Amino acid sequence: MTEISFRTADNCTLHATLTGPAGEERTLVLLHAGGPDHRSLLPLAGLLADRWRVVLPDIRGYGRSVCRDPGRHTWGQYVRDLLGLLDQLGLSDAVLAGAGLGSTVALRTAAEHPDRVRAVVLIGVEDIEDDAAKEEEIRFLDAFAARVEADGIEAGWEPILAGFPPVVGDMVRDAIPRSDPASIVAAAAIGHDRSFRDVGELAAVTAPVLVFPGADARHPAALAEEVVRTLPHGRLAEAAINDALRTTEDLARTVAPPVRAFLASLRAEPEA
Repeated sequence: MTEISFRTADNCTLHATLTGPAGEERTLVLLHAGGPDHRSLLPLAGLLADRWRVVLPDIRGYGRSVCRDPGRHTWGQYVRDLLGLLDQLGLSDAVLAGAGLGSTVALRTAAEHPDRVRAVVLIGVEDIEDDAAKEEEIRFLDAFAARVEADGIEAGWEPILAGFPPVVGDMVRDAIPRSDPASIVAAAAIGHDRSFRDVGELAAVTAPVLVFPGADARHPAALAEEVVRTLPHGRLAEAAINDALRTTEDLARTVAPPVRAFLASLRAEPEA
């Protein structure tokens, strides 16, 4: 594995891990969910890196990519960070795959910069809220940030992990020792920004997209189905992110085969 870092225009140092064979036409960027860091997707990368170069960034605010300024946590900034990573690697485009928060970053990038995105994999789509639900999300994330600031990251997550599939708890708890509390507090400010106002905006994503349904209130399965109907080239994966998945290895074993088939279909090549 290779470790890289680069400075953004707003003077933040971001980090990423690379594995697999080099080659611009076979680069897959794996974007982790909110709470974990890049290590949560290492088992999945290990099942894909035989044929694809896999890039695993720590998204701004998480893991090694510390950013303690809440004003610098916006969807637009996350997209600029991702484009900066592609530029750092000398890539004109890449396949983007994301879980939770990472799926939203991937979608925003594909909608705004279609020339930089060959295809997208969404591992649990984050809810796209109406105005009332958005206000509830803001209260939810503000309360989370207040608990982290007062009592630490573990205390921040403790009341809410029961509402997520067990694999999310595995990811989050593993990342806590590598996380900067002030950076995690700042990252919760993303709740005050709006990713999309309605699902219809996703019609702007023209790249092929594979969607794995979620199974909790923040990643509802019904939304995944609506997203697939809206996307010009969307398809629904048969596997889902549900309570049967308990570890990151479980997630990797479930997700990797459909992802490999999807990636192979992009070049109409045989699966291996």
